[in-house]
Amino acid sequence: MNEFKALNTAIFGISTDSIYSHKVFTQVSPSGRKVNFPLLSDRPQEISKKYGVLNEKEGFTYRATFIVDPEGIIQAIFINPQSVGRNINEIIRIIQALQYSKKTNLAIPANWQSGQPGIERDWNMVGKY
Repeated sequence: MNEFKALNTAIFGISTDSIYSHKVFTQVSPSGRKVNFPLLSDRPQEISKKYGVLNEKEGFTYRATFIVDPEGIIQAIFINPQSVGRNINEIIRIIQALQYSKKTNLAIPANWQSGQPGIERDWNMVGKY
């Protein structure tokens, strides 16, 4: 996950699986072997409940991604259906956009890509992009 490192962003995974499941996953699974960030166990389901991603009736957590800024404020939330994986490129784009916006105080238009300009935060600009 060099892209996240380049963005000065920490990444970690949390699941309700045990630390032993995480160990086996990272040793046996081809995709698990690629994991190079900490995996945290939420066996008591406290984190999952607090972040609203625990389906208590079915006994699983939703595939969720939270982008939290350095001040601890959640800036973006993605919740994917169980059958759909995450889009890492979109997560990176959102982080880039948030960082660009904070640095420049410009808003980010739809479909913005890194390197493109932002837009002024001005009531008169509403609807022009």
